[in-house]
Order: sequence, then C-alpha cells, then structure tokens
Amino acid sequence: MADLKRTIGALLAATIVAMVAAAPAQAGPLAESAQNCDDPASAQVFLRWVDLAQYVRAPGGDAESSNGWRLADGARIVAGNEPWKIGGASDDASLRLPSGSRATTAAMCVGIGHPTVRFFARRTSGSLLSTLKVEVLFEGLGGVINSLPIGVVLGGGTWQPTLPFPVVASLLPLLPGEQTPVAFRFTPATGDWQVDDVYVDPWKAR
Repeated sequence: MADLKRTIGALLAATIVAMVAAAPAQAGPLAESAQNCDDPASAQVFLRWVDLAQYVRAPGGDAESSNGWRLADGARIVAGNEPWKIGGASDDASLRLPSGSRATTAAMCVGIGHPTVRFFARRTSGSLLSTLKVEVLFEGLGGVINSLPIGVVLGGGTWQPTLPFPVVASLLPLLPGEQTPVAFRFTPATGDWQVDDVYVDPWKAR
C-alpha cells in the first residue's frame, strides 16, 4: 500500500510539472522590449582584478548617455568616468544617483549562462555606512514584473569595481532558448552615488 501511494504521488507530481511546463508563458513588457537574445561578443574586462569571466555590457552600461536607461527622481548622466575606462578609452561619463533617485537599464536576455552582474561605483556623499541597492527585474507568470534584491554596495569614496552579484532570475526561463528578459535597477539606500560600466557575465562555469 505504501509503495502504491508513493507511485501515485510521483505520478501526480510528474503530471503537475508537465502541465506547468506546457502552459504558455504570457510575455510582458520586458520580453517585448528584449528583441535580440543572441549572445553578443564578450571580453575579460575585469581581468586586472583577477576575474577571468567573460562579460558583456548591459544595455547602456557604459553610461555615456541616457540611452538604454530609465532615469527617475534626479538620476542623470554626468561627466567623469571610472579611471580604468574598461568600456573604451574615449569614455568620459557616468551615471549620477543622488539620494532618493533610481535608474533602471533596458531589458536584456539572460539564461543559465548569465549568472552575475558587475560594475563600478563610488559614493560621492554620505557616510561609510551609505549603501547602494541593486535589484534584478524579471517577469513571472502572466508577464508580471517582479523585483529581487541581488546585492548591496557599501560606501567607498573612490571608484572601485563591485563584487560579482548573482543574477538568480536567470533560473526562471521564459523566452525560447531558456532565457529570461531582465533589467537591473540601482537605488541609493543612503548617500549619493555614481555608477559606471555595468557588465553581465555570460558564462555558467569556467
């Protein structure tokens, strides 16, 4: 009897999984705006910090203009690049995030091969306890946009690369090829900040 119950339970579970997998995903605004899901060219842009990962730039990630960004409540592009200029020798701008503002990238496709996001940041005002919150926006069932905190940057007064933050929403495939359209949102919890050169690591393992 116990074996029969286990067998029935396993069959029910398998049926539920199959029904969920077969259910059509309803595309939301992120999926509609992430038109190109081809893998772009990647590079070891953080190699000097002993990071061997291959990265691709997020939409507008060089912060040379507001293209690729949705800026709100005082967020804006200003003069002054991170000093290593990993995006290009001619880069000369960055994203300014005063307290109370927020900035969101345009959508891009990620999958199980896009596990981390990394960028440069510095605190321009506030205390050493000032923080910058990083979130990933992704679509759930029915195309509803969800947000998930993926990291916090602590306040340093000079430009530094952040730690790689895991993009766990990549485990929720929605588009063909097991990819998920995501965007990244940056919000100062306290203090004023600058952000530059936002990159995503497209490799699952190295």
